[in-house]
Amino acid sequence: MKMIVGLGNIGSRYDNTRHNTGFMVIDELAQRNGIEFNKEKDEALIGSGMIDGEKVLLVKPETFMNESGRAVRPLMDFYKINPEDILIIQDDLDMEVGRVRLRQKGSAGGHNGIKSIIQHVGTSTFKRVKVGIDHPQIMTVVDWVLGRFTPTEKPQFEAGRDKAVDAIEYWIKTDDFMKAMNKFN
Repeated sequence: MKMIVGLGNIGSRYDNTRHNTGFMVIDELAQRNGIEFNKEKDEALIGSGMIDGEKVLLVKPETFMNESGRAVRPLMDFYKINPEDILIIQDDLDMEVGRVRLRQKGSAGGHNGIKSIIQHVGTSTFKRVKVGIDHPQIMTVVDWVLGRFTPTEKPQFEAGRDKAVDAIEYWIKTDDFMKAMNKFN
């Protein structure tokens, strides 16, 4: 079983904000594959199903971003999922809007959601799909990440969201993350 976690902040106030990129990607993945988020467990909204013959657990933490690890660790333990079978979908300030990058491991890079997961899981060796949200030019980072995509950025973001879902589905189908990195990075 693979556990795929989309990062974001809970509440309608944060719907469609840049920082909820992980939620938007995982929602698209769920929709494409007919998986419903229909269960709450360990501070997370979850849906389970099959993608290309692989059982998957889709997770949206119901904590705020900087506490995401509180939801991830108990689910790992309950479902007996190893860190190498976890994929985290996150936003990335250091990439242009819609750019997608897959990583096998790494530091938090200043991302508080990833920082929390590393702290709770006890390792940084879990897979990530990063989707670019760009860096603010004239506003604070907080205002930027909690803001929404502009009409100009929206098509770029949607293309990146779709590419991220394609990459996740390819990884599941091939069970080869390095192959997915080579194809989608």
